[in-house]
Amino acid sequence: MTATQAIATLRITSALFMLAHGLARVLVPDGVSGFGGFLESQGFPFALALAWLLTILELAGAALLITGYAMRAAAAFFIAELFAGILLVHGENGWFVVGITSGGMEYNVLLIVCFLLVFMTGRDPKAA
Repeated sequence: MTATQAIATLRITSALFMLAHGLARVLVPDGVSGFGGFLESQGFPFALALAWLLTILELAGAALLITGYAMRAAAAFFIAELFAGILLVHGENGWFVVGITSGGMEYNVLLIVCFLLVFMTGRDPKAA
């Protein structure tokens, strides 16, 4: 496997994780509205609209990464979103997702590193 193939595998796999995240929110009853309620509890204005916007951007960003378009923009969005998740939710739960603590930030940090690699190496292969 070449380095290019390895990064493509990382890009697509990471995108599939975020696609699953967005799809789950849409498919679970009250998923988006529950997310909106959480955002409202954190003081965000227009929380339900913001929850829908973030969900749509997750789905669109994943599609862009999978197809190889606007990879740096999609990766940057996911880095920012995952970092916000650390600040709003996971940071206060410590490091571990399960084990010593629960709900921590290790998964977010790993995905941020993946998207940083995509950002640093990605360029739209369809661009001239």
